[in-house]
Amino acid sequence: MKNALLVLSGGMDSTTLLYEQAEEIALAVSFDYGSNHNGKEIPFAKLHCEKLGIPHITIPLKFMHDYFKSSLLEGADAIPEGSYADANMKSTVVPFRNGIMLSVAAGLAESRDLTKVMMANHFGDHDIYPDCREEFVNNMSAAISAGTYAHITIDAPYTNISKADIARKGKSLGIDYRETWSCYKGGQVHCGKCATCLERKAALAEAGITDNTEYGA
Repeated sequence: MKNALLVLSGGMDSTTLLYEQAEEIALAVSFDYGSNHNGKEIPFAKLHCEKLGIPHITIPLKFMHDYFKSSLLEGADAIPEGSYADANMKSTVVPFRNGIMLSVAAGLAESRDLTKVMMANHFGDHDIYPDCREEFVNNMSAAISAGTYAHITIDAPYTNISKADIARKGKSLGIDYRETWSCYKGGQVHCGKCATCLERKAALAEAGITDNTEYGA
């Protein structure tokens, strides 16, 4: 019996989890919060759900774009280039983004008689994004469980593995990562210079996957 809801962005990580746990996922949910790259990611999320026969919905969270401060919400030119090790990458944090999305997902899951919310954060996210860390996941799961009749929990199986480890899973599952989006600038093609593009390149290379992503000059 399918009992899980997956928060699905359309990026490499959540798409991999979609395929890996397809037999458990009753519903996948994307959130359009007005980021530079939502318009590139979400169509891929929908595409993969259609391939797998998994229902997919998109929930708008426009208030985040209107009221929150983050370079992810301010246009392509606001996105810094360089690796996640650079201090300026903290500008890409959308305050408490995962907390908000997981709260909505939990309410939706309980409304659909589901008992689990899945997310695809990974170890490489931890330094920059507080709401991707194991401490956050555990405490958020406890709060959601306490606040729902069904005692819904969060399942975040990639929390302590790397993006390259996730790519290896995707390789074994036969996922075509050309049908995913990473770039924070959200242009016509991946910029190849922002932290997510650099991380994508490194993960695919480490996993032994030919990178057929189209990058800008």
